[in-house]
Amino acid sequence: MSLRDFGLLVLVCLVWACNNIISKIVVAHWGVPPLFYAAVRFAIVAAVTARWLLPAPRPAWRIAVVGLLMGAGNFALLFMGFKTASPSAAAVVVQLGVPFTTMLSMLMLGESVRWRRGLGIALTLTGAVVVMWNPHGLQLSPGLWFIVGSAFTGSLGAVMMKQIEGVKPLQFQAWVGATSILPLAALSVLIEPGAPAAAIHAGWPFVAAVLFSALVVSVLAHTAYYGLIQRYEANLIAPLTLMTPLLTIGLGVAVTHDHFDIRMGIGTILALVGVLIIALRRNQVMPLLLLTRNRSQ
Repeated sequence: MSLRDFGLLVLVCLVWACNNIISKIVVAHWGVPPLFYAAVRFAIVAAVTARWLLPAPRPAWRIAVVGLLMGAGNFALLFMGFKTASPSAAAVVVQLGVPFTTMLSMLMLGESVRWRRGLGIALTLTGAVVVMWNPHGLQLSPGLWFIVGSAFTGSLGAVMMKQIEGVKPLQFQAWVGATSILPLAALSVLIEPGAPAAAIHAGWPFVAAVLFSALVVSVLAHTAYYGLIQRYEANLIAPLTLMTPLLTIGLGVAVTHDHFDIRMGIGTILALVGVLIIALRRNQVMPLLLLTRNRSQ
């Protein structure tokens, strides 16, 4: 990999990590309801990428379902999780998306898993459990449950996306935005009364945050990352994206004052080593997962 492209990948991972912190601040500190925040984000994405919406990939129903899973499902649950979960804990728990994708690939695509990937799955699951553990037992807070749900919906969408051919990055973003606006807006109206007022109260910082999330993260960073995947082996790119959770943890400790102790450190190491083992094996679904894991992105 050239130094220029490596620097671009570092920048992309930093953008994704910053977005995790910003999302936490928006929903937890500024009090903007998460569904409303997600709806505004995808409305902007849909408006910017509308020209790439048609012609629709075939079958159209599948890309619509994928858009819902990776948009309304993935990000709504992620933002809801950030209400109570710290960015550091979320960055580790969301790595469950990698073993989820592997297991769903076995069920839906007929892929086989050898002992190395099985070990990676076990390590990732163990690391996530360690992060959620406290002296009184397993602490499955509502926020972390939402993060687990976000990881699963993103994984299911990634596996279904593998069954659609010829979708370009901006076309994918267009469908994610278009299919997510109405369900997110409707749910926000139903269960988040006063959401627009909360956003107005947050003021220009909210406008800047949602524009960053929609334009810089969804449109620019994801497109740049997809270009890197096209130029280099996924087995080279995928492990390097582990910079994102590490940067998120560092920024979380520094900016949002996340609690990070030895237990969190052990859980993080176990989870990331597990993800690395899984990612180092060739897997055509993995780039799709990493593209959307915006993950906590």
